Amino acid sequence: MLEGRPQRVVGVLGGMGPEATVDFMAKIVSRTAARRDQDHLHLLIDHNPGIPDRHAAIAGDAPSIGPQLAAMAHRLELAGADFLVMVCNTAHAYTQDIRAAISIPFISMVDLAVDALRDYEVTRVGIMAAEGCLRAGLYQRALQGAGYGCVTWEEQSLQAFMQLLYRVKAGERGDELTSALRELAAELEQRGAEVIVAACTEIPLI
Repeated sequence: MLEGRPQRVVGVLGGMGPEATVDFMAKIVSRTAARRDQDHLHLLIDHNPGIPDRHAAIAGDAPSIGPQLAAMAHRLELAGADFLVMVCNTAHAYTQDIRAAISIPFISMVDLAVDALRDYEVTRVGIMAAEGCLRAGLYQRALQGAGYGCVTWEEQSLQAFMQLLYRVKAGERGDELTSALRELAAELEQRGAEVIVAACTEIPLI
């Protein structure tokens, strides 16, 4: 942190899932150029694993989680956050609910991912994402709006990824999961993807 410059407070909607949020926090700490405690970012984190299954809500099999996410966002703003981020791709389906509940910026990881693709000379992007995220079309809309073609899995492969995802959430790790994830990534490449967006915060845990 530069001397004399007021530090902005980052509000984090987390807990979806818990380990992904911890991984996110660890990356912030490790990538901050700090020589002392005071150089690190000020984070306010609502680590709420009680948010119901996002995929069921998006499929219409469960109530919307929008009101709960909006309440989390509002609390973070009241606590002093200057802007918000959320550690769950699928939950970005409720971005409108979140933004309607606050007067501070909510920074979308979907938008950031699409912006990052400008560093690559590609036209077709593979989307490695969970069922709810794909069903909601979050990355498809953003990518197509930016002029990219999208490559996604067939249903069988999507369900295979969902099985991997829930195993990771249950604490499983190991070479089997890593190998299975690589096979799913290779399928997207075989279908024409020139680059792949890892659009699920559990992927770095594998």
